[in-house]
Amino acid sequence: MKTLQDKIQAEAYIIDDRIVKVDHFINHMLDTSLIFEIGKEFAKHFSNVTKIVTIEASGIAFAVATANALNNIPIVFARKSESLITSKDVYQSSVYSFTKQKESIIIIDKKYINEFDHVLIIDDFLALGNAAIGLIDIANQAHASIEGFGVVIEKGFQNGRERIESLGVKVVSLANISKINNGKITFKN
Repeated sequence: MKTLQDKIQAEAYIIDDRIVKVDHFINHMLDTSLIFEIGKEFAKHFSNVTKIVTIEASGIAFAVATANALNNIPIVFARKSESLITSKDVYQSSVYSFTKQKESIIIIDKKYINEFDHVLIIDDFLALGNAAIGLIDIANQAHASIEGFGVVIEKGFQNGRERIESLGVKVVSLANISKINNGKITFKN
């Protein structure tokens, strides 16, 4: 998606040639026009979707924009922690965060996803694929069909895509970074 790639080139901060910091328009403060363009772009690639599944919190905005573009289908997001209102009847999976350098247990209540669902998994970043693998695991526990995984920014020089595709899941990334060298981003065409 050229608009997204141009914005990343112009505004992203690179940390140690490993981290692409875009929190001023993607995952802390949001460029809402861009978010809804991203949702429309994902909707072009996926059609047989009954629910969107994401992980709190960074994936939620993109899930909302995509759900809107797919005629307002429901969104289910995996929680990273339990609360007093959390059901004990949940699907769960363990996810290691590359940027936070910690492991979390993610959960989705069993009443929100089932074998009749065709889910699209949406997230903001793909690096090693850990979040996506955790969400795929939960969808598999629910016996839901996985229509694909949509990611806003992929760090293609890491092995996340290969891990997800090895599970038979279609991956669509809107900005695939093939390398970062001396703070300069190169996108895969």
